[in-house]
Amino acid sequence: MNGEGQVPPQASEATGGTVPQTTMRAVTQDRYGDAEVLHSADIPVPVPRDNEVLVRVHAAGLDRGTWHLMTGTPLLARLAVGLRRPRNPVPGIDLAGTVAAVGAAITRFAVGDAVYGFGRATFAEYAVAKEDRLALKPASLDFRQAAVVPVSGATALQALRLGRVAAGQRVLVTGASGGVGSYAVQLAKALGAEVTGVASTAKQDLVLALGAEHSVDYTRQDFTEFSQRYDLIVDTGGNPSLRRLRRALTATGTAVVVGGEGAGKWLGMNRQFRAVALSPFIRQRLVMLASAQRATDLEELAPFLESGAVRPHLEVSYPLERARAAMEHLVAGKARGKIAITI
Repeated sequence: MNGEGQVPPQASEATGGTVPQTTMRAVTQDRYGDAEVLHSADIPVPVPRDNEVLVRVHAAGLDRGTWHLMTGTPLLARLAVGLRRPRNPVPGIDLAGTVAAVGAAITRFAVGDAVYGFGRATFAEYAVAKEDRLALKPASLDFRQAAVVPVSGATALQALRLGRVAAGQRVLVTGASGGVGSYAVQLAKALGAEVTGVASTAKQDLVLALGAEHSVDYTRQDFTEFSQRYDLIVDTGGNPSLRRLRRALTATGTAVVVGGEGAGKWLGMNRQFRAVALSPFIRQRLVMLASAQRATDLEELAPFLESGAVRPHLEVSYPLERARAAMEHLVAGKARGKIAITI
């Protein structure tokens, strides 16, 4: 095995499948930076370990987490992914595709299964994923739609679970037109909450189309200045201060701080840690979400996806060769929902 986790291609026959090629198209980067660091390359096809599945990728999702890994920010994250350059040069986490080969310990999947979930280096024709991070693709979704669910959909589900959402509650979602926000709006609505979404002027129609009863244009209105108070705030964007979040909560309401850009060069989680430190001393509940990658969350999302109560809002797809343009579109803040990379 070489330094990039590859093994000789002939080993693929021992993993429950045969891959008819030894190299594949992929998007790679050899340094941290903005979208210009991304370029196309031919690299070896990976081979799954015993507890991994090799997926022929039909589509990959693009999310802010991929941007963070591409830029190497916050800087503390480089301790895990590579100090001076990415340890794994191929970006991408979300994937949807068909099983091409399986490791010796795999019991849940077989070659040919249509799957989606959390992979490693998914901006490529083939990618590996751990068995406990994959689920069977919902039949109601095509591969592009399925590919944009895992990271954002699971994060939204975890945020609502952490916030103890309940039917009849008033829920506010900031960043409601984005990846996590678009799922949070739909899931909260499906669980019986009255939902208000916060987004820009150009995305007000999308927020209402997602099912929100009310929409706030943050360029013209401050959600903290309304008389309405919320039982739960799912904060996915905009970096409102903790004081503003508390002002919009009921006396015993909960705010789940999911993330936000520009939140610190080194740590990137300043508000989250301040929220956790303050929460024990007030009646309101302020919590941070450290999202996890689990197949069980995908399985919990499946009934919502199959019934149509939750739908991936896929704005646009880019071919693999245009991954740089897709990233630029995301960073520019133009995305209305999700972006897919097709392979």
